[in-house]
Amino acid sequence: MTDTGDRVALVCPSCSSGEPTVHEVLRAGGQATVRCADCDHTHKTAITEPETVDVTVVVSQEGESFTTEMAVPVDGTVATGEEFVVDTDDALMQVRITGIELGPERRVEEAGFDEVETLWTRAVDNVAVDVTLHPKDGDADHTRSIRVNVPGDMEFEVGESAEFGDEEFSVEGLHIRDDAPEYRHEKLDHPGDMAYAKDLKRVYARDESLTAWSAW
Repeated sequence: MTDTGDRVALVCPSCSSGEPTVHEVLRAGGQATVRCADCDHTHKTAITEPETVDVTVVVSQEGESFTTEMAVPVDGTVATGEEFVVDTDDALMQVRITGIELGPERRVEEAGFDEVETLWTRAVDNVAVDVTLHPKDGDADHTRSIRVNVPGDMEFEVGESAEFGDEEFSVEGLHIRDDAPEYRHEKLDHPGDMAYAKDLKRVYARDESLTAWSAW
């Protein structure tokens, strides 16, 4: 249902001749009061509500998961890899679709919402990235791993340095997740190669921390 403050696409009688423009809903109702974002013209109009269907959404984050319901346009389509916002009781979460279930043991890559039973998703607005740190002296026996919590759209670039509290390292390689959009390769290791945190399975790096090996 359209509420006050929503933004909808409507034809403006003042500045558009058939092509819809963005309007802000000032007062919802049968004859809603709306204002055109292009010319500020205010007018009344009926807003057609799209037919919707409820879909179960399973959200996974850091080894835990929860289930919620979401109303979606019945004539819409969805595909794995797409992202959308889930409105939960606690917060709005950006998620990426990792699986589309039409029924028991029926998984597909793309489907119409009228067929979908469950969307399996992964939270990508804030993510934990595993980092394998190789010591400066190259001794593989003293390789260690850390986990950093970062915004999903943070960039990691091969050849660049990163610092998180007492941890500092230079990125040497990036291992891309299976559900990430198409990258050049599954593993990136050329200077300048870049990936977003939400797309990473693991970062391989050279440890630059001053205190990392002080105990030796």
